[in-house]
This record gives sequence, structure tokens and C-alpha cells, in this order.
Amino acid sequence: MERSKQINRRQPRGQDRKRPLWMLGLIAPMCALLPSQLVLHTGAPVFWWIGPIIVLIVIPVLDWVVGEDGANPRDEDYELLSGDRYYRWCTYLFLPIQLFGLGIASYLWAGDELTVVDKLGLAATLGFVSGIGINAAHELGHRVEHLERWLAKIALAQSGYGHFFVEHNRGHHVRVATPEDPASARLGESLWEFLPRSVSGGFRSAIRLERERLARKERGWWDIDNHILQAWAMTVVLFGTLIALFGWHILPWLALQAVIGIALLETVNYVEHYGLLRARRSNGRYARCSPRDSWNSDRLVTNIFLFHLQRHSDHHANPGRRYQTLRSSAQAPQLPAGYATMVVLAAVPPLWRIVMDHRVLAHYNGDITLANVQPRKQGRLRATLAYRRATG
Repeated sequence: MERSKQINRRQPRGQDRKRPLWMLGLIAPMCALLPSQLVLHTGAPVFWWIGPIIVLIVIPVLDWVVGEDGANPRDEDYELLSGDRYYRWCTYLFLPIQLFGLGIASYLWAGDELTVVDKLGLAATLGFVSGIGINAAHELGHRVEHLERWLAKIALAQSGYGHFFVEHNRGHHVRVATPEDPASARLGESLWEFLPRSVSGGFRSAIRLERERLARKERGWWDIDNHILQAWAMTVVLFGTLIALFGWHILPWLALQAVIGIALLETVNYVEHYGLLRARRSNGRYARCSPRDSWNSDRLVTNIFLFHLQRHSDHHANPGRRYQTLRSSAQAPQLPAGYATMVVLAAVPPLWRIVMDHRVLAHYNGDITLANVQPRKQGRLRATLAYRRATG
């Protein structure tokens, strides 16, 4: 009851009390600019790892200290908030900072001043920036404006994950919280099982969806209108330019940061829909996506850094809403912590199962048949549930 009251608290008319905070989201791409200066002024090489430190340690601690947001925008202010270009610039500015940081990192990778461990730390930092950059691309890619859709493809260039532009919008949003969606994790499925399934499944789905779209327009795969090739071409241009400037020996570091960025994105995917399954209608088709089909968290700090990604239920129900207008819902299942903390838990499958499996079952009032279950784990999960019921 207390939570229902909290998330239904409305903001003052025409105001967004978080408005000045959204620019703090630019701290994420700035992580790529900070290491060299921090190491220079402190002499501590640990700051090459500033990206993982901020995302995996600092933000979870701040989430715990600051707590939940608890305020939803007023419906009457939707148009006012949507039309305010300040919020767009918070995402637009992410891109030049992100790319400038990648250029600085490439210069440092090309030199001999850093040890291999230092370069690994820098690659990890750039990888976390790349992963959060995919989230910026996610926000931009849902827009109908051509500029923002092109900016989404540019934001994906650093990770080389350009097909996400197609798969997320036309694949994931259609099949979310069903066994057919590679980006929806199943109850009993570990992160390490999920990652290869989601990466490979999303890739194949994006290729198929784009082929079908082009075929409907009577165009071939190599047509200039191919969204996937457009996005991949930006990666080729970006990496090619950096290699031309700094040499081929930066290529392994570029590849490593891209892999880390992709892994971070897919880990967030794992958290967002773990074990959740959309209901079926009488005709056998899945019901429309509802707030019950995404894990939410209203932790303020992570929401600022991820442009309200944690209000994921409203995003799936209304993908055209800009991030500043997304609302928290009492119907949505709630995570015990912010996404940043849950990413850490997901990396340790036994710990993740202890924290999350009983929450999935509670969401469905103990009926495991209503959950999206890993097929080969159904027997074990049902036996565990029966044992828990028998032992009280």
C-alpha cells in the first residue's frame, strides 16, 4: 500500500523535479575522459578502471543511500515534457563525448606508456561507456524523427552492435516476455546460458526482419536503405579512422571494449524480463504487453544514469514515450535493487537464483506454469517449489 501511494505521487504542475539531474547522465561517457587525468593527478593506476568502479560499486551504493524516486509526471504535462528540447540535448551530447573519449583511449592504447593491465582497465572503462551508449541509442532509436534515428546508429558504432537498431524495435518489442524472444531470460536460465542465446538469436532475428522489410519494398539486401548495413558501415568508418590514425595494434582493444559493451547491454536484458511470461488470449495469441511483463526499479540514481530505463514496463506499453515522461507502475514487479546492483548479482548464478527465483514465483502466486521457464529446468524447479510448500 505504501509503495502504491509513493509511485502515484505526482510532480507539481509543469515541473520535473529531476530536470537539472538529467545532465548527470553525461558522467557515463565522461568516464572515458577521466582516467588519464585522475591517474596523472593521483598517481593511482586503479583509475584506469573508473568505468566498472562507478557502474558496479559507486552507483549501487548511491542507489541504496538515495533510495527511490517515487514521483510520476502528470498526464496533463505530457506534451510540455515531450516537447522540451533540453531532454533531447541530454542524449544528443552523449555522442560527441562518447566518441571523443574513444579517440583519447585509442591514442593511449597506441602508446607504450601504459602497462597491459592499465590498457585492460581502460578497455573495461570504454566497454562500460559503450554499453551505456547502447542505452542512449535505445532511447534515440525509438523516435520517429530521422535525425534521432541516425544518431542512434552512430551511438551503436562504438560497440559494433548496429543490428540492435532493428532487432530491438521490431523483434524484442513484438515478442517480449515470450519464449520466442531471445532477449527475454527464462526462469532457471543463468546469465552465462542466456548471453550466447540472446546474442546469436538477436543477430539472426535482425537479419531476417530486415530482409523481410526490404523484400516488401522490392529491394535487395545490399540496398542503401538497409538499416543494418548503414549501422555497420558507421562502425567500419569509425574503427577504420582510428586504425588509420593510431595503427592496427589498437584493433584488439577496440574489439575488447565492444565485447564488454555488448555483454553489459545483454546483462541488462537478462535482468529486465527474467522469468516473466505474457498471458495468452483465448485464440492462443499472446496478450498485449502489460506492466506485469517487465521488472522495474525506481531507484533514482540508476534511473538518471540510464534515462529512466528502469521504468521498463511503461516503455514497453508505450514505446513512443520519451524517457522524461515514463511512469512507474504499482502493477509492475519490482526488483530489490537498481539495475546496476542486479547486474552484479546476475554474474553469480547461485546468488541470482536465491534473490530472484522466489520473486518470479510470488509474482505468479506460486503457479510456475505461468512463468517463462527454461525447458530443461522445469522438473527441478517444480520439485523445489513442491519441497518448499511441503516444508512450509
